[in-house]
Amino acid sequence: MPRPLSSISGLLIGAVVATATYPGFAAPTAAQSDEPAEVATRGQREVKDVTYGDWQKLCFKAGSAPTLCRTSITGKFPTGQTAVRVDLIEREGASTARLQLFLPVGMYLRQPAKLTVDQGSPIRIPYSWCLSNVCVAADAAPAGIVKEMESGKTLALEVVDSNVLALTTSVPLAQFAPVHKGAPAKTLEQYVDE
Repeated sequence: MPRPLSSISGLLIGAVVATATYPGFAAPTAAQSDEPAEVATRGQREVKDVTYGDWQKLCFKAGSAPTLCRTSITGKFPTGQTAVRVDLIEREGASTARLQLFLPVGMYLRQPAKLTVDQGSPIRIPYSWCLSNVCVAADAAPAGIVKEMESGKTLALEVVDSNVLALTTSVPLAQFAPVHKGAPAKTLEQYVDE
């Protein structure tokens, strides 16, 4: 009768060999990447029933921490539900900004959102997390994007929904520059007792 320990060892060795030789479990090769491949969509549709509000700049100050400012615009469906919110987040003294998008659930999360200023090159913003009513795509803003937004006319947003259909909308940039460069509409302060 075989000893239980040798049987377990044999099973473990068999599992390791099977895992190593099965292509679905193989280690990534040099040709594979962590970034998902571009997905071929089944079509494209412009979302026309979104109404955009005005750009707004809000700043947040907590104790002696550097001020954090958010320049945002929100687009809503006729029902009042938020369709998209675009935030440019900047911290006082930091050299980089952050782009953040709030989008409805039901997007194909493996395909990053794409932003394009006028006819420029698209930038991809990967999804970070989702809640029950919203998904957030966020990443560091590429160098030069803020200047492009300040001089641009429209910010084209393209997302892919769960039906693998590309949805596009155009966010107006006409008022972005004066709001971004101007004083905040409101500064929210939190006093910290140190």
